[in-house]
Amino acid sequence: MSNSGPAPSTSRVSESLKQQPEKHKVAVIIPARNEARRISHTVRACRALPGVDLLIVVDDGSEDNTGDHARQAGAVVVRHSVTRGKASALETGVKVAAMRDLANGLPRHLLFLDADLGESALEATSLIDAVQRGICDCAIATLPKQKGAGGHGFVVGRARKSIRRATGWHANAPLSGQRCITRKAVNDIMPFAPGWGVEVAMTIDLLVKGYTVQEIPCDFTHRATANDLMGYMHRADQFKDVWKATTLRRIHRHRIPVRERVQAAIRQTAGSPYNAYEKFVDDEKE
Repeated sequence: MSNSGPAPSTSRVSESLKQQPEKHKVAVIIPARNEARRISHTVRACRALPGVDLLIVVDDGSEDNTGDHARQAGAVVVRHSVTRGKASALETGVKVAAMRDLANGLPRHLLFLDADLGESALEATSLIDAVQRGICDCAIATLPKQKGAGGHGFVVGRARKSIRRATGWHANAPLSGQRCITRKAVNDIMPFAPGWGVEVAMTIDLLVKGYTVQEIPCDFTHRATANDLMGYMHRADQFKDVWKATTLRRIHRHRIPVRERVQAAIRQTAGSPYNAYEKFVDDEKE
């Protein structure tokens, strides 16, 4: 983890966006645990997404037949014999996708999706499009309010505040796991923060390293976490992991320098690509 310091050079700032004469293929990576009821619907929907030629389901120690359903639907299935958590499952998927990239071809973009999206996974088209067109290095989905969703906003508030403090960016969906990202960007921020802190840490790390992110509305539907015992336990785990990931970055002063993040925060508009270092590119062009 690098400390804050001088802004990246122009060549470092989202250089993966500059010239893309041919489109990258896309690998979908789906971490799944005990999702036998919905995983096949999610996988089949993903097969219709533009540019997708590889579907990877990482079965994270499921106690049901999640892996069998995913394989029958057309996915490449990799299984963890014991549950290792979402971040570890994503890392496994990233490594498997890398092994299947052609040696002399363009590396695939990576699309991270939850296993319970079902047919709504088709909404990821807009995420893929934003990255394919070079608008951003990482496109993050914002979801409509889900039916039956509980919670009081403590975890989301903590994550949003931590991202803003470190980068200047106001994230509407700081915990969204539905993301399309370039191979170069993901390689630059691995290994991921463990557990449920993976998304907020990923966003901070991308922005600090000079990559461009954008939030895009997507009409995904998934199983909401309710206000019951299991729901409260899940949110407690989320809060713990988010707190660990963000506190570690704060201790190590892993952030964009104050002047740059304040100026970028002033410039930002909701839904637009965000890069705190973009003014350095503009200055050099002048």
